[in-house]
Amino acid sequence: MTFRAAGGLYGMQTMQLDLGPQAQLLKGVVAGVRDDQLTAPTPCPDMTVATLLDHVVGLTHAFRKSAEKDPVPGAPVASADALTPDWRVVIPAQLDALVAAWRKPEAWEGDTAAGGVEMPAPAIAVVALDEMTVHGWDLAVATGQEYSADPASVEACLGFASQVAAEPAVPGLFGPPVPVPDDAPPLHRLLGLTGRDPSWRPPA
Repeated sequence: MTFRAAGGLYGMQTMQLDLGPQAQLLKGVVAGVRDDQLTAPTPCPDMTVATLLDHVVGLTHAFRKSAEKDPVPGAPVASADALTPDWRVVIPAQLDALVAAWRKPEAWEGDTAAGGVEMPAPAIAVVALDEMTVHGWDLAVATGQEYSADPASVEACLGFASQVAAEPAVPGLFGPPVPVPDDAPPLHRLLGLTGRDPSWRPPA
């Protein structure tokens, strides 16, 4: 996959992004998850709420390390059984650390990696933002919570997801795009591009 970096979609414009607003929204969703919902299904195939929370634990750590130019090797594997018992404390703390790391100017310089994939640092930042934005919706809809994503974050993620959709499919990145009307809300268009049906709800 080729990502346009300098002066392009993931160039200087991306450096104006602040991951903080979306991180705060994700923290709110995580706080709203009840223990009796951990085994509930999510829009992510084969992922329960607990599995997805474990994925969030892994990604928040990995993308902080990406900002610090000390990437975690390989791609993390999420498991409900591996979810730390204190996830309600760990995830907010790791989100704060992730945001702080990407607020340092040097985080945006050069290349870095996440999930075993090396890209320009601004591109990795957008991937991190996309993970927080889309998985925030995944968790919210799976646990019956209202969800309002940060508009600036959704706009940045739409550019990323649109570019990914125009390239050859990358296994494990997104599911097949789900058709969504052109006049649908930006979040719904993002969900469709990342392989999600915006009307998905847990089975009764």
